[in-house]
Amino acid sequence: MLQLFALSVSTIKIKLKRTPNRHVDGGACGYGNDVRTPPFSAMVSAGNGNILKGGKGCGACYQVKCKENSACSEIPISVIITDECPGSYRNGTAFHFDLSGTAFGALAKPGQADLLRGAGILNIGYKRVACNYPQTTVAFKIDQGSNPSYFSRVIEFENREGGLGSVELGISDKWLPMKHSWGANWKIELSPQLKPPFFIRLTTLDSNKTLSQAL
Repeated sequence: MLQLFALSVSTIKIKLKRTPNRHVDGGACGYGNDVRTPPFSAMVSAGNGNILKGGKGCGACYQVKCKENSACSEIPISVIITDECPGSYRNGTAFHFDLSGTAFGALAKPGQADLLRGAGILNIGYKRVACNYPQTTVAFKIDQGSNPSYFSRVIEFENREGGLGSVELGISDKWLPMKHSWGANWKIELSPQLKPPFFIRLTTLDSNKTLSQAL
């Protein structure tokens, strides 16, 4: 079972910075423009160091809610971590979210999205939640720099937990550990003698559950 952070929106608050034109390009996680399309649909956020976790927090899902501004709907929304907070927000606070303009507006009452975005920084409540991608277990893309002796891929999203602790490449009857490169990118150097088919095995960051899938 996914371990949730036991944080109540009535007792835990963090800063939220308005960034209408930032963090909709995959940023530090390497998702590229895919964050504009389903299942991300621009409902994304950057996170500071305690959230991004050096890139292993990429793809994690959080539920956030605001209620202290009159434009807040007080209805929680879910966002996916796809980038790193800039500047002093990176490590200046315990937890900090830098939402996309789409996600920021989704916190507002109907017709008041622009009014809420104008607040700039809000106190919100949050908690870690399971990701929900109907009919999809995992999605990844091969890095353009991959070749017969070097394999690199971006793990774009994983249903349920989201964050990854380790990734392995399965060949024949053995599993080879891949190295975490940056963001959601994992890499491995391959011997020319190794041939497909290949498999991947993902181990989640929080609960150490594993998922295997053919490439």
